[in-house]
Amino acid sequence: MYSLSLMLTGIGILVFLIIIFNSVVVVGGRSLAMIERRYFGTNMPQGRVIAMKNEIGVQARTLGPGMHFLIPFIYKARKSDFTIIGENEVGIIESIDGSPVLPGKIFARVVENHNAFQDGEAFLMNGGEKGPQISILPPGNYRINIALFTVKKLPVVIIDKGQIGLVTAMDGDPINPGRLLSQFVEGHSNYEDGEQFLKKGGQKGPQSQILLPGTYRINLDLFRVELREATVIPSEKVGLITALDGEPLPETEYVAKSVPDHSDYQNVSKFLAAGGQRGPQYDVLRPGTYYINPLMFKAELDEVARVERGQVAVVISNVGDEPIHSSKFEDEKKLEEVPVAPDSTTMSEAEQRVKYGIERYVVPKGYRGIQKEVAGPGIYYLNRRAFIVYIVDTTNITIDWDESVDTKFDPLKVVSRDGFEINVSVKVIIRVRPDQAPYMVAKIGSIDNLINHVIHPMIDSSFRNQASSTSAMNFLQDRQEEQHKAEERTRTELEKYHVECVSVLICQIKLPQELMDTQTKKIIAQQQTSMYQEQQKAEQTRIATEKTRSEAELQKQLVEAEIGVKIAEQTKAKTIRFAEGEAESTRIRAEGEAKGIIAIGNAEGSKIQAVGEATAKAYELQNKAIGQQGVTAIEIAKQIAMGQVKITPDFLVQGDDKAGNLLSGYLMKLITDKKEMPASTKTEEKGETL
Repeated sequence: MYSLSLMLTGIGILVFLIIIFNSVVVVGGRSLAMIERRYFGTNMPQGRVIAMKNEIGVQARTLGPGMHFLIPFIYKARKSDFTIIGENEVGIIESIDGSPVLPGKIFARVVENHNAFQDGEAFLMNGGEKGPQISILPPGNYRINIALFTVKKLPVVIIDKGQIGLVTAMDGDPINPGRLLSQFVEGHSNYEDGEQFLKKGGQKGPQSQILLPGTYRINLDLFRVELREATVIPSEKVGLITALDGEPLPETEYVAKSVPDHSDYQNVSKFLAAGGQRGPQYDVLRPGTYYINPLMFKAELDEVARVERGQVAVVISNVGDEPIHSSKFEDEKKLEEVPVAPDSTTMSEAEQRVKYGIERYVVPKGYRGIQKEVAGPGIYYLNRRAFIVYIVDTTNITIDWDESVDTKFDPLKVVSRDGFEINVSVKVIIRVRPDQAPYMVAKIGSIDNLINHVIHPMIDSSFRNQASSTSAMNFLQDRQEEQHKAEERTRTELEKYHVECVSVLICQIKLPQELMDTQTKKIIAQQQTSMYQEQQKAEQTRIATEKTRSEAELQKQLVEAEIGVKIAEQTKAKTIRFAEGEAESTRIRAEGEAKGIIAIGNAEGSKIQAVGEATAKAYELQNKAIGQQGVTAIEIAKQIAMGQVKITPDFLVQGDDKAGNLLSGYLMKLITDKKEMPASTKTEEKGETL
């Protein structure tokens, strides 16, 4: 009996211990216990999976850390760890049980007093709905009944510097018809409070508000976040903006009107609230970083308008009032100043308006068209959709027609009147004054148009006409005149386009080679003739130089000779004077003597004449008596006797009888000739002898 009693006691103790073991639940400090009621309770309503108190099934309530007593065999406890949400995490909750979500909704409505989903019974009793929950769990430790709630840990949203977060809501009201983005709602703390987002009418779909750099704890089941780069406008660039949503753009406008207070397109709600229009925008972005919603605004980079020194920018505005519909414009146009013309001092205002008149599309600021005011040197952040900019050089612009590969036009080919083809290289220099640039653009559009469609055809035509009216050589020789004609015509023509002609220069005239050869030969011949003439002049100059040098070398003798000449002249004069005196005295003496001599001569002549006549008479008688030979012999004998005839010769010539006879004959002839000499002659000879 004792053994049986002891055994029963042991069994009782064992049963007691088993009951105690099943009745006491000890939960650790970082754990919780989920309870299941197995018996003795009411059944759960249809469709429920988590039991409330007194209902059979897995209980919504849990047991926290500590010692808990449960009725044995009725309740069964199962332990689990706390739900821990890290520092850079958020907890996304989905309820396994609860009321059904309202039709059209994806997320369950928010209910109060469930202590961050740690009180499952309060959640269900307050009408908590089954499915994804809007509220999230921030970092911390939570006693979550994992039988009732599924917890998904997701990283926080971190947006770095230079990035933005595009948000798309998975639930909410539908977007207004005709809109691309949802309307802006406040109070949701950058989408961290999903409940406020939905309560205040947050709309489903792409959101107009973006997330700026920072860290956000967002329910990523309710809001999908896409990281994008911020809009960066580099230096010397301009950002052109196109709005993808807003009021419709009027058909007559190219660019949307400017609206204020949208913080450089960073505040979509203010842009839309101010009546911002869809399409290309008037305002531009300057260099910098902008946090712009790319789902709302599309940014494109463009070059800044750079105007260098010596240039102006002519601006054509696509925005503003239409000048033809504005009476104010007409009044301003009447008062608009006339452009200063080169000959403004001699022309009336009316004449200037005709010649340099305001072009129809040159308008004051604020009107659509070519702006009268030009932009000077600098950098301008212009919207090229709203404004078209033409850069016009105000310094000299040179246009060449030559054979260089860098020039735009080839040399002009013209034909002379005599049929020769001539290549003419021309340089035209033009200038556009700053105040005339808008009118030039209004007239022809651009400098390129002016060069291609006005200057080039005009220069080509001008030189063709001039060449066809003259010969090739004359065209070459009259180069300056031809250049002047072309310049005058160009200046007159360019004035119509508000452009100044600085000069027209003929750089080279190239004639056909065969024509140049003939001209070259002619010029060479002329040059040779000129060379010979110059050489002749040089020789003459050399002779003169040598003469001068010789005279210089003989200068001493020349001086002495000159002095001698002067002395001789003085001596001559002295001698002449003396001779004249002597001659006068001699003349007087001679006249006296001549008279005496004449008297003596007359007497002697009479004597000789008488003797001669007697002698002649004697010879005549002798000739008659003894003959001619006898007379001759007697005469010779006389001469020999008087010693006037040489008998013994200086040279003896001997020979035969012929030679001796020849000599004797020669001597006889000499004597005879002398004998027959007239008396007068003999008298003269005698007189000369005297």
